[in-house]
Amino acid sequence: MSLWQAGAEHELEITGLNHAGAGVGRIDGRVVFVPDSLPGERVRIRITETKKRYGTGTLLQVLDAAPERIEPTCPHAQFCGGCQFQHLDYEAQLKWKGLSVQDALERIGGLDLSVKPTVGMARPYEYRNNTQHAVGRQAGHMVMGFFRKGSHDIVDVSTCELQHPLATQLALNLKDLVRVLNIEPYDRKGHTGVLRHAVIRVSFAVEELMLVLVTRTPELPNQAELIERLTDEIPQLVSIAHNVNPRPGSTVMGRETKVIWGKPYLVESIGDLRYAISPASFFQVNSKQTKVLYDLVKAKLPLSGKETVLDLYCGAGTIGLYLAADAGRIIGVETAKSAVLDAEKNAELNRITNAEFRLGRAEDELPRLLQEYKEIDAVILDPPRRGCDPSLLAELIAAEIPRIVYVSCNPATLARDLAILTEGGYSPGTVQPVDMFPWTSHVECGVLMSRV
Repeated sequence: MSLWQAGAEHELEITGLNHAGAGVGRIDGRVVFVPDSLPGERVRIRITETKKRYGTGTLLQVLDAAPERIEPTCPHAQFCGGCQFQHLDYEAQLKWKGLSVQDALERIGGLDLSVKPTVGMARPYEYRNNTQHAVGRQAGHMVMGFFRKGSHDIVDVSTCELQHPLATQLALNLKDLVRVLNIEPYDRKGHTGVLRHAVIRVSFAVEELMLVLVTRTPELPNQAELIERLTDEIPQLVSIAHNVNPRPGSTVMGRETKVIWGKPYLVESIGDLRYAISPASFFQVNSKQTKVLYDLVKAKLPLSGKETVLDLYCGAGTIGLYLAADAGRIIGVETAKSAVLDAEKNAELNRITNAEFRLGRAEDELPRLLQEYKEIDAVILDPPRRGCDPSLLAELIAAEIPRIVYVSCNPATLARDLAILTEGGYSPGTVQPVDMFPWTSHVECGVLMSRV
């Protein structure tokens, strides 16, 4: 057998971690990525996939362990793709996340910036307020859980240390009822069956649950009995919605959602504000760390009460509304109509009258806003993982907006966009990583860009 083909076994030294948290080693000069391994370890692996310049491997044995290695407490850690760092001490995770941000800024953006230590959680467990459970059939049995690492096979989970205990309880009860009521699980290969996903949302403020059942078909079989039995077994369940996703592929939710029982939304609290969370709302998954992040934005963008602030990529308006009491005017822009309606609901819920929200792409609406408001004092950017559209950054640079706070969930696109803004005449401040996703490789960051 060739040394460089699937199935070959090797011993190698792990010298680093890639952006996804997999260990990095080399075989005959070619890079191999090995999930679940750590820098400083000598490991035995089996190659699972090879390309011309790199490959991936499965960890077979740790021959010499790194001092930061810990024993995972989750029974599904070896297979489930939800976490990347169950084997890494939490303090070491925080350190690595800071270093990964620094590396992206230097390597991708060519920037030499000060990166503060990552702000972690005192108790980094049971923090998720939103989980998406895939439903399917494997080896003739119904399974419900999360996707296996690197595949769309479903790991049939019995517990999850990252989600609220009420969400775990609801997932297990739902799984039993789906079996009892003969609701057919979805078959991804044949695109047949009914139930595709169960999306569970939790309000940490009042400990209430919302369940969104995603089906391939317009009908949900045995709907009335399922609702009756679930709400009887889980009194904290206050809202059930039905989403229809008839298209093949990995997208979780389709376009059509309706509440079929209970309240139209949950209410979560961040600081003194309340936020309505509807079935399709985007909301940060870690409610506790969201306050840390929003307080960071407040600290980086002190306001006098007179400023006009644009909240681009505003989602349900959460950041802008958090700053509204200190600003003269907040204007949010978002592409999803449901999110704009959520933002308006949140403003009403908190009796905030100096915030308005517009439907449209940020890069399309910004030129209109610059024409309408001759003086814009600050902009909040909180884009999706792909970062900002280049035309938006060009427009901001040309407008010479005095202050821009960039909130990012992707260090790579953050580095790229900060480099563009720096080239355009902005000076970056210190970068503050916040650990919104303990035990995973993801990290959130905030940074202030000031016009020179």
